[in-house]
Amino acid sequence: MNVFHIRFNAVIKRFIWADLVWLSGWGLLAPIFAVFVLEKIPGATVITVGIAAAIYWILKSIIQVPVAIAIDRTTSERDDYLVLVVSLLLAGLTAFSYVLVRTVWQLYLVEILHAISFALYVPSWNGIFTRHLDPKHRALEFAFDSGAVGIATGIAGLLGSIVTQTFGFQVLFIITSILSFIAAIIIFSSPNIVFPRHRSHKNMISITDHTPRNLGR
Repeated sequence: MNVFHIRFNAVIKRFIWADLVWLSGWGLLAPIFAVFVLEKIPGATVITVGIAAAIYWILKSIIQVPVAIAIDRTTSERDDYLVLVVSLLLAGLTAFSYVLVRTVWQLYLVEILHAISFALYVPSWNGIFTRHLDPKHRALEFAFDSGAVGIATGIAGLLGSIVTQTFGFQVLFIITSILSFIAAIIIFSSPNIVFPRHRSHKNMISITDHTPRNLGR
């Protein structure tokens, strides 16, 4: 099997691009987050960094479960889609909020927003992505997304340190915020892909599902 001759359907391609852009943005921030906390927030210590990480991971892990239960209650992708767009917009606001952080408690509040945005993103993105997978290439399409995001995040980590050293933390946070909003635009611009609309009027163009029949539906 030649990997380069496999054609991903429109939903899979769009969601991989959104995932790539969004996680690359947060990949810029990941390697220097602890440095930011220790250098820029008065009174912060290594324990502060640990508490911030704990707030994010614990809240994200707890919140994403009821979110997943809620969006699984319907077979429609509309709720998944709306939750996904909200998560990306909230992530953009969260990244920008780091620019305004001046105290330890403000940092913790932003980490709560960080946790909520990712808790909304994970089940909604995975829910739609999984339903549109090619049954013959499910593992490959997941691997392609993971590989593309992994490489991009690795490169972003290096670029993030360069940007921070050259321009400062605020520029880095703004770039991360912008990339989150770009990912939201990528998803928001594709509602006809996720929810195909059929029109029968002779003067109307019929917008059909771009996904081939029986592909993970």
